[in-house]
Amino acid sequence: MYTLLLVDDEQEIRSGLSQYFPWHEVGFELVGECANGREALQWLEQRPVDVLLCDIRMPLVSGLEVAEQLHAAKSRTRVVFLSGYKDFDYAKQAMAYGIKHYIVKPTKYTELFDVFSSLKLELDEAAEARQSPQASGSSASFNAQVIAAIHAYVETNYARATLEEAAAIVHMNPHYVSKYFKDKTGENFSDYVTSVKMNKAAELLRDIRYKTYEVSEMVGYSYAKNFTRTFKRVHGVSPREYRNNYEGTRP
Repeated sequence: MYTLLLVDDEQEIRSGLSQYFPWHEVGFELVGECANGREALQWLEQRPVDVLLCDIRMPLVSGLEVAEQLHAAKSRTRVVFLSGYKDFDYAKQAMAYGIKHYIVKPTKYTELFDVFSSLKLELDEAAEARQSPQASGSSASFNAQVIAAIHAYVETNYARATLEEAAAIVHMNPHYVSKYFKDKTGENFSDYVTSVKMNKAAELLRDIRYKTYEVSEMVGYSYAKNFTRTFKRVHGVSPREYRNNYEGTRP
């Protein structure tokens, strides 16, 4: 669980983000709130945190000034800027301090989820890079086990496989699993499921006992047209053409 400090001069914003967003589900613990940049810097001197979710425009010390000081001190604290100002100049200054994440108010639930899920992956990778070779090997083994478990689930339940069920099996949040799977395999979870379905469909089409519409239903497509369209996109031919071509190559 990574630590998070929320910094915003608007009490309503702080209350909303602290009470209504499920930080624990994306791997973060909200450890405190500050009303301006000066308070944030004082907090960080005593209790460093992994991430700072910080408004840009605040009284006394702005978010940019906080980021500048952290950058100069080579702090490991990651900063996510939160602002109601769609101003490219702010974004350019943020980039100068090594900041990649910038959220515009009013915040959207899905955007927060996506940003902090990505950020958790970055923090995980940074932590792995700092570990000893032995610990890194353990992390690699853990990652391999997670991916293997997801693969096994999809290959067994391809007709009804969902991201939510896969996430439940590996005890992770679905949004995080989506990004985790793409990061570790280079493939989107949905594309992997489709690939498994279409490979199984090709196998079933080679069995003359099953009609095409039955194969469609067996791999999870209730509408044959959707099945045909997807199969052709993956294999380059329609299910009927695939079956005819296979029959034509049999001795």
